[in-house]
Amino acid sequence: MPFQNASFIESHMFKDRKFQSYYNMKKAVYLIMCKNFYSALMSSHVSLSLCVLLTCLFFIDAVDLVAQSSPATGSLHDTEADRAEEFLVQYREKAMKRWSQDIETLEQRDVVQRDPEGAILFIGSSSIRRWDTIEIDMAPYQVVQRGYGGAKYSDLAVFAKRLIHPHKYNALVVFVANDVQGKSGDHSPQQVEECARYIVEVSRKHQPQSPVFFIEITPTRKRFSAWPLIRKANARLQQLALSIPDVYFIATADHFLDPSGNPRDELFVDDQLHLNSNGYKKWSTLIRRELDEAFQ
Repeated sequence: MPFQNASFIESHMFKDRKFQSYYNMKKAVYLIMCKNFYSALMSSHVSLSLCVLLTCLFFIDAVDLVAQSSPATGSLHDTEADRAEEFLVQYREKAMKRWSQDIETLEQRDVVQRDPEGAILFIGSSSIRRWDTIEIDMAPYQVVQRGYGGAKYSDLAVFAKRLIHPHKYNALVVFVANDVQGKSGDHSPQQVEECARYIVEVSRKHQPQSPVFFIEITPTRKRFSAWPLIRKANARLQQLALSIPDVYFIATADHFLDPSGNPRDELFVDDQLHLNSNGYKKWSTLIRRELDEAFQ
């Protein structure tokens, strides 16, 4: 029978890797259709010819449906891992060149230091790294501190797996403040959101039940000229938190501004960029409050 090739369609079009691309699959069906239709026609089986034609058209429609409903497993751009690699490639080289040694230092700490049970993992830029009193300020919460100076959300996304995967934690807390500085190389609020979203994905795959907290970017005297754009980045982070379950935005900015809307200098060290001990106490009060509410 001319349509004994039905088994060929099943075994090759849907199982053979070379037909996993939608267009190759459809091309294969067309070739099979032509071959079987021609064979039936030459044997003068008109009814059989119509049957072959209708059956092959059914398979073409099926291929369309499959292509629309699920990605091809062999496609470069269709797997989640490939999309992540594609997203990170624009940041990877610069991040690796500048921060690899810092990340390796943190990884060495992961080897020699055992995480306390039920800890809160803090990752981010220098405000996390410089927080010398974090264990006291965050008590009774146990903490793991993995910050490095100058980090941007893009850097944190590049190193997210290396920073997050070695740990077991009850919650992940993220603070990064260097993407928007009022300079030509600043990232857009959209880029900040995209990187933050990727960090959430990394955490979710590692520990699906652990909530993620993003601390609002702090208004500082040194970068106050960029505050309007920083506020837009904060708004993106807040919207991200609202759109994903168990992701939280810790609003802190208003507590670091005076009644006139200017940064409170008494909460910062002399560089007017990093927090002093009073600033960290204020910070920790706000962070603990959000953790308490989330864990109630």
